[in-house]
Amino acid sequence: MPKKRKVELVVISDVHLGTYGCHAKELLRYLKSVKPKTLVLNGDIIDIWQFSKSYWPAAHMKVVKHLLGLLAKGTKIYYITGNHDEMLRKFVGFKLNNFEIVNKLVLNLDGRPAWIFHGDVFDVTMQHSKWLAKLGAEGYDLLILLNRVVNFFCRKLNREKVYLSRNIKNRVKSAVKFINNFEKTASDIAISNNFQYVVCGHIHHPEIKEIVNAEGRVTYLNSGDWIENLTALEFHEGEWRLYKFQEDLALQAEEDDSAENSMETNLELFERLMVEFKLKTA
Repeated sequence: MPKKRKVELVVISDVHLGTYGCHAKELLRYLKSVKPKTLVLNGDIIDIWQFSKSYWPAAHMKVVKHLLGLLAKGTKIYYITGNHDEMLRKFVGFKLNNFEIVNKLVLNLDGRPAWIFHGDVFDVTMQHSKWLAKLGAEGYDLLILLNRVVNFFCRKLNREKVYLSRNIKNRVKSAVKFINNFEKTASDIAISNNFQYVVCGHIHHPEIKEIVNAEGRVTYLNSGDWIENLTALEFHEGEWRLYKFQEDLALQAEEDDSAENSMETNLELFERLMVEFKLKTA
């Protein structure tokens, strides 16, 4: 097994475990390739909105199991609540050893304050028409499922993958305007509060860039998602990096171990998960 990369901080968001679009296998490969001192789960990790579908494959449970394993090995994990896992906001302030649930987070990175939050607070649809946002989530998940079917045939025909949702968003002016407004709003507030970095998720648009206004400048970062972009943010030795799974040829070449325990039910996986976690933390 290749040696794990040591990373001071890893930020992932918008995994949406429990949906058809979630790339849990790829995320697990990435998580197994790094050894983070701190891991920030920046919202929408578990998609509670979609739980009515009763869709929870073994690969999704393995991601949860791996996160629990990181906790047992000493990794500090912050779970920042998002809109798709907003039910967890009832438990904000909960702490258990290295695990903590929060709504937002400020970390000191080499003497520079980083403001980290999911970002749904800036979404007008979320604030005033939650039913519309949930309806949109259903449509988005269906589009992702359709995208997977299309890409299946693309592979068979030796053609390049297509990204339906991403292409639609990039071509719709209102979507581009929303992303720009989101980035500007987050950055303006960060600058006014003297933060050096502002780290978000929510809009599924991975980014690292400097944003300047009349009051100053800030580094805006977005961790993207594990639905289409398959990205994460890494901070190590004073530098930020936008990790892209689709450019990581070594991980893509690894054999898939998803067949392991494929006959186990979700209940059996969960029970075994709890037993192993208790043994590790005993």
